[in-house]
Amino acid sequence: MRGDTPDPDDPKARGGSGARADLPLIQLLPNLLTILAICAGLTAIRFAVQGNFETAVKLILVACVLDALDGKLARLLKSESTLGAELDSLADFVNFGVAPVLMIYIWALQDMSGPGWIAVLSFSVSCAIRLARFNVGHKSDSEDGQNTFFVGVPAPAGALLVMFPMFLSFALSDNPILMPEVIILHTICVALLMISRLPTYSIKNVTISRSNIKFFLLGMVFGSWALLTYIWATLVLFDLIYIVGLFLAWRSKKQHSQQHGDM
Repeated sequence: MRGDTPDPDDPKARGGSGARADLPLIQLLPNLLTILAICAGLTAIRFAVQGNFETAVKLILVACVLDALDGKLARLLKSESTLGAELDSLADFVNFGVAPVLMIYIWALQDMSGPGWIAVLSFSVSCAIRLARFNVGHKSDSEDGQNTFFVGVPAPAGALLVMFPMFLSFALSDNPILMPEVIILHTICVALLMISRLPTYSIKNVTISRSNIKFFLLGMVFGSWALLTYIWATLVLFDLIYIVGLFLAWRSKKQHSQQHGDM
């Protein structure tokens, strides 16, 4: 998410004659990435409707990458704005709160239209609440534990978790291997995790010592190779590791609270 710095659309940024201040074209790149992410999410829905679910999932992954880049690029270019922050939040809702769960519904839940649609609504509404909670009080999501933790599962992680049944099925078979009832229960559980107060790790302020940089880079190379070569198995493994990380974050946060309580 992007911070709140002077908006180029703000009248205060205009010159004395009332004309808008000139804006370097390069500073529009973060918003362009956000718009491309929205296009990727909407196109994922189109491919899902056409039955091309693997391509649809890959487009959501593209949206995840663009979401990770746009905020960092905005900070790098010092082009953060209120417009960019709001656009980023709307993109997150479309790409992570609507597209993935609609894909799940089209893929496996249409025969259970009532309960399946309730699961879709539960997930989308939970994502909207999660994003709204972040927007109105984002400091509370990361202030505990010196910015080590978020509160609740973030929207991009929620999207990857809710698509776990698709990852598993694509890794083992061409068809859904889980019963629709299990997929519905899984979707609702992920929705609850998003709006929960469960602490989850934030990597925004994670630092790496110089001596470990080479290992980090090797890990990135290996992870990229695995994702490109065994994409579905890698995504299944990612989700399982993230679920374990939820427990570790809860335990770490509990220990952190106890230590500060004893001080």
